[in-house]
Parts: sequence; C-alpha cells; structure tokens
Amino acid sequence: MTSAAQPGWVVPDWPSPPGVHALITTRLGGESTGPYASFNIAAHVGDNPRAVAANRARLRANLPAEPLWLSQVHGTRVVRAEEVAPGIEGDAAVAHSENKVLAVLTADCLPVLLCDRAGTAVGIAHAGWRGLAAGVIENTVVAMQRAPEELLAFLGPAIGPAAYEVGNEVLGAFVAPDADAASAFAPRREGKLLADLYALARRRLSKAGITSVFGGEHCTFNEPELFFSYRRDAITGRMASVIWLDRA
Repeated sequence: MTSAAQPGWVVPDWPSPPGVHALITTRLGGESTGPYASFNIAAHVGDNPRAVAANRARLRANLPAEPLWLSQVHGTRVVRAEEVAPGIEGDAAVAHSENKVLAVLTADCLPVLLCDRAGTAVGIAHAGWRGLAAGVIENTVVAMQRAPEELLAFLGPAIGPAAYEVGNEVLGAFVAPDADAASAFAPRREGKLLADLYALARRRLSKAGITSVFGGEHCTFNEPELFFSYRRDAITGRMASVIWLDRA
C-alpha cells in the first residue's frame, strides 16, 4: 500500500503490505527557482530558505509527521527512528513503530526503501557508491531485525548505467569482496568505466538474502524534466524519498 502523492511524484510500485506507505518527490510542483526549480527539498544546497520551507511544508502535508532528516555523509551508519535528532549523522534509518517518517535526500545517489511482508518494519538507505561498497544496505537489513527472506526492497530514482562514469577505484571497491561485481561495470574510455548502481545494489541485496527487489527504472541524469542530478548540473536541488508505517 502507498500514500496519496502530489501529481508528478513517484509512488513505488511494489507489493508492500497494508500500512506501509512511501513516496519519492521529483523536481516538479514547488516554489524554488533557477537551478533548484522547482521542488527542491534540501536546505544545504544554496537555495532560498523560504522556498525550501514552502516545499517541505507541501511535502509534510502528504505525511503523518515531520520527516526524520539525517545529516548524510556517504557512510554506513543506520539510525533508529527514535534516535534521530537534528544534525545526527547517518545514511540510513529504520522504524518499527507507526508514523515515524524515514527520509533520505538524493540527486543521483540511490535511495533504497525496505519493508517486511507483515508490515511491521520499514527502512531506508542513501546509497552512493561509497556507502554501497562499504555496506550501508547490509547494515540496514540487519537493523530491520527481520528475516531477510521476509523483506521487500524498492530502488528509487538514481543515475543510470548509461550515464554514471567512474574511475577504477570504484571498480576496485566492489570487486575486492565480490569479483563477479565486475559485471556491473562497462568500459567507457581510458581509465573510466560506466557503473550500474542498480545492478550493484541488487547484488548486495541478493547476498543479504533479499530477492524481492523492485524499481530501478529511472535515470536522474537523463531525465532532467523530472529529476535533479548533481552529476549533470553540479548546482542543483535534491529529491526526498520517504517511507513510514501506519497500520490504522
């Protein structure tokens, strides 16, 4: 089950149980202007604070509570919803109680949404290549405190495999523990490769015991009308991915 959402936002298409709600904003329908046009949710990227506040208020109107914002650092720390406080560093969060709105901000990195089939736990992770290689997904799965085979995952909008150019250090970070992860990379030019974040995330989820994985169909870089992209524009806004429990 998913929430009602503003037109233009992404509502995850996955067989989540009743009581699990999720949505992902796009760049449409907000108050921001210039490179942040128009539904920028991030307060740290140089946008007009009044516009950000108006956009956050519009998002909040679709939610049961204020999102639990994290200070994202491309790491692997998972924060329990009850521990989230202003400024707390983390790149993932989990909740086992109702109306705790978990959130991550992205503009090319991969948002990974998780829930269990019984609708008793939700999780979310911000997975750029550093966090993904270092184990942010695995840490989130452990923090869910549910059997991996009981979990579902949804891969939100991220930079796609035709646009994500990386160096050999990224390849090395993934193939060192998993030689077959090389299949998620393709040669681009001297010293550069194309990386498939979606494929890398699916491998990590599968190795963690999760085989019910959905989403992974967008490219933030190549869909400028819908999504912010740091790689494409450098100065840009951020989308928000949110998930929560409401079994009422």
